[in-house]
Amino acid sequence: MKKILVANRGEIALRILRTLREMGLKSVAVYSDADRGAPHVKYADEAVNIGASPSDQSYLNYKNMIEEAKRLKVDGIHPGYGFLSENASFAQAVEKAGLIFIGPSPNSIRIMGDKLRAKKAVRKFGIPMVPGTDKPLSAKDNVKKIAKDIGYPILIKAAAGGGGKGMRMVAKAADLRESIDRAASEAKAAFGTADVFIEKYIASPRHIEIQILGDNHGNYIHLLERDCTIQRRHQKVIEESPSPIIDETTRQEMGARAIQVAKACNYSGAGTVEFIVDLAHKKETKYYFLEMNTRLQVEHPVTEMITGLDLVKEQILIAQGKKLKLKQEDIRANGHAIELRVYAEDPYNNFLPDIGTLKKYIRPSGPGIRVDDGYEQGMDIPVYYDPLISKLITFGSNREEAIKRMQRAIQEYIIIGVKTTLSFGKFVMDHPVFRKGFFDTHFVDNYFTKEQRNGGNAEEELIAALTAAISFNSKLRPQITTNKNSQHFSKWKLNRELD
Repeated sequence: MKKILVANRGEIALRILRTLREMGLKSVAVYSDADRGAPHVKYADEAVNIGASPSDQSYLNYKNMIEEAKRLKVDGIHPGYGFLSENASFAQAVEKAGLIFIGPSPNSIRIMGDKLRAKKAVRKFGIPMVPGTDKPLSAKDNVKKIAKDIGYPILIKAAAGGGGKGMRMVAKAADLRESIDRAASEAKAAFGTADVFIEKYIASPRHIEIQILGDNHGNYIHLLERDCTIQRRHQKVIEESPSPIIDETTRQEMGARAIQVAKACNYSGAGTVEFIVDLAHKKETKYYFLEMNTRLQVEHPVTEMITGLDLVKEQILIAQGKKLKLKQEDIRANGHAIELRVYAEDPYNNFLPDIGTLKKYIRPSGPGIRVDDGYEQGMDIPVYYDPLISKLITFGSNREEAIKRMQRAIQEYIIIGVKTTLSFGKFVMDHPVFRKGFFDTHFVDNYFTKEQRNGGNAEEELIAALTAAISFNSKLRPQITTNKNSQHFSKWKLNRELD
């Protein structure tokens, strides 16, 4: 391959483009009307408009994408994550057009894209799975008996997709039918199929995933684990590697299991096998297979930080037919990394998305800090796409140092114009439960309570962050008036200067 089209936008598009430049490969960016002036468009060797702002008219229009790739004499297409990355029809259409899809085969995507098919594929390896049904629920099923046999509470889950869509927790039989109907309706709207199934609800779960690489010659390795337990609405916000609760024996066992999952669908490329760890079992680490994501993960930077690998480069080398150069014994964790997803959301209003213009946008810097973003000061956050602004990653020689660097980075990261999850990140980094490392996916519900949210003063935190930024950024020169006795800042004066 000499020329690659990146079928995505924002931070992941820019992330991939940088690796292509390092590898000496030519690049093509695609963009919608809303992204005409985006950084990834300006960074690429070539860029082409693929449609109007709505994603179904641009980033999801793969027929147009492939036609442009052929016209520009592209050799391969990298889908990034989201959009078309787990669309088997897209992968198949790319191959049919005589291009290389930088990812797994369409068959692997299909198998692992359906949770029930995935469970069936891996069952032969004896991998632990959460008790539940192994086929979609139908009108003929005695769902009340099924749920009773599994034992309440249970989860209704969509067979396709993820991100919490089509998922309902049911605590008692009286709520079962309505929950099934609502989950099926949501699944149909989100994924095009109303298929749902039942699983036992794990009351105190830890979300642990294993990054794997597989080539086209039958070689596989795992790149240790990521802990993705801090979530809101069943979607990740903070990830770290390694996990503070996984010991070396369990780490290698789960890694071996993840490779078995990959082998079950003849996987090639970079993928992630997700597990649920049941914290209710105090004497042993009891875990269950959840699903496999057949793409690059949003949180891949934490793995890169502790292993020193470039996962995008590995994907491209595998797609070129190269063998993995690394053996499992070569993989070691060096230090600790944490990622905060910086969304344009209001944590103090149930994490609802926020839109607006980035009036001030100043990235943190210094030792152990990495920012993967796709925005610049003055840009608008469009309503058409996921509200992810950036990924803030910190690295330290140990977990405590990574946390301290994240605290500093959050303080130095200045975003004015939209509300963001930076304040939530600060809350988590400061919380003693997170610092101790023993928590579950209910962290937000249990600790980021209404009282805690109401107790937060976003304005005071913003002023403190701005004050810190002034000390290292010469471009900001507001005249701050203070009373030396009370250390009270004139908010009007500061805000006026920063407008």
